[in-house]
Amino acid sequence: MMSEGNHANTTQDPLFIQENEEAYRNPTEVKMSQIVLPCHANHCEELSIGQLLKWMDSTACLSAERHAGCSCITASVDDIHFEHTIGVGKVVNILAKVNRAFTSSMEVGILVTCEDLYTNRQWKVCHAFATFVARRTEAGKVQLKQVIPRTQMEQMEYSLAAERRRMRLIHAEIITDLLSSSTAQLRECQEYQDAVPAERTRVESVELVLPPHANHQVSTFGGQIMAWMENVATIAASRLCNAHPTLRTIDMFHFRGPSHIGDRLVLKAIVNNAFKHSMEVGVCAEAYQGGEPLRHINSAFMTFEVLDSDRKPSTLPRIRPEPVDGKRRYQEAIARKKIRLDRKYIISCKQTEVPLSVPWDPSNQMYLSYNNVSALKLMDTRNNWVLTSEKNKVRLYTLEENHMLCFKVEMHVSVPAEQTFRLLSDLRRRKEWDRHYESVTCPFLAFSVECEVINQADEDDTLYRVATPSVSKGGKGQDFILLASRRKPCDARDPYLIALRSVTLPTHPPTEEYTRGEVLCAGFTIWEESSTVTKITYYNQATPGVLPYISTDIAGLSSSFYNAFSACSNFLEANKDSLAALPPSVL
Repeated sequence: MMSEGNHANTTQDPLFIQENEEAYRNPTEVKMSQIVLPCHANHCEELSIGQLLKWMDSTACLSAERHAGCSCITASVDDIHFEHTIGVGKVVNILAKVNRAFTSSMEVGILVTCEDLYTNRQWKVCHAFATFVARRTEAGKVQLKQVIPRTQMEQMEYSLAAERRRMRLIHAEIITDLLSSSTAQLRECQEYQDAVPAERTRVESVELVLPPHANHQVSTFGGQIMAWMENVATIAASRLCNAHPTLRTIDMFHFRGPSHIGDRLVLKAIVNNAFKHSMEVGVCAEAYQGGEPLRHINSAFMTFEVLDSDRKPSTLPRIRPEPVDGKRRYQEAIARKKIRLDRKYIISCKQTEVPLSVPWDPSNQMYLSYNNVSALKLMDTRNNWVLTSEKNKVRLYTLEENHMLCFKVEMHVSVPAEQTFRLLSDLRRRKEWDRHYESVTCPFLAFSVECEVINQADEDDTLYRVATPSVSKGGKGQDFILLASRRKPCDARDPYLIALRSVTLPTHPPTEEYTRGEVLCAGFTIWEESSTVTKITYYNQATPGVLPYISTDIAGLSSSFYNAFSACSNFLEANKDSLAALPPSVL
């Protein structure tokens, strides 16, 4: 049953909470509700994930087409983690809406919940983000209209969609580099007695694409292809463990080309590696018609578990990889597992659950950068800030939530936004206006400590060590290891961003001379209000290491923060026509 009427939204996932819902409903929102029948279920009387993927794809496609006003096709789906299975007789509720539209593509958020009709309980099964592309019309290429966020949550998703899009665009390249570097460091495959030969798990199946498998554009449903892929992957996993596996995650994947009615779809799957409680299955889909060569449609990696009678993961048998390609897949699966754990640990956690400092290394750089920028964007979308004081056109706001104090400082400068971004992006120049970043002399080491670049990770991310003087006479100074992530606007509705957070580096452990400070979330948003006027907002989610520097300002007993930001304004004005020596990434 597809619903596009104005029904109350009972889900509590933050992706879809809306203010004043009775008065307002997102115009792209589409809902589907399905009762799980035996024909939808597997041998365990649980909803087949393949069937769920078809329903999710259909709902998301209708939402995309509602916004685009034309036919749309599935381009990619981000990682999906299935938190619960769904039994026969339960109701599946799927809600989809467009978070943001770009030139011809758009991100659709999808939330799946399960409902027990007898107890009125509901719980989240999964949420996902899919990218849809509007098909060309007779008039030519489609130019999608912009999504206009109306609520705080819509503004948050709109803002984060740009960062997720950036991660999708670089995902394949980054993963390839990480796999190359990670597998080069791994040892030879360890031989285990009684290991199952990987060849035993190999599955190949062919499907003929018929009209029921196609959408209204005569292209094969993306969800149908995903369902067929899930089917062969499940068979491969079953052959390893001789049991009924449960699909837990599907890694991000892209559709590389379309499939149409009349295609023969060849689906192949094999277990790449088995760990203690999970296994990775690689699966690909290729299409052909007549005597033409195979066309690569899609590849995916799926993680399965086998649950015991207490619904706990069972220990799995080891796998013996095939020579050459099998050993490569075996090693890459180990590298992907680490990447998957990093991604889940850093991105999937709520902001309050992520520890202050996360170890940085090249394998998690992409996810730490995403988390860094996303945390700042989340703070920027809050609308319940309280104005604490104002002086010299510099405004100080505070926000206390979940026992966490946040503050922001806001001001305007007569400097173009891009130049402001350039000048503030290099933390080495911050000592020119912020006394907390000024050079300090370490009496034990007899040299001057300044903000220094540790590592220029890529064109957008830099690692710094910052030393600050003590706030009390005779006390130790503090030092911070900071990840600075810079972003230029995706379009005119985005600000420039400079996000900061603490990380740990084995090459830079804490020292006796300094107390190691922590920054959970801080940074600047820089909005262009005109060609010559820019609004700058500085945010900080205060931690114990930061509070001593700002507590007197918040209490109204000091004006040091105002002095610092007045100095910042003067610094920007004095350098608005200069091309300073900045990192190559911001020039």
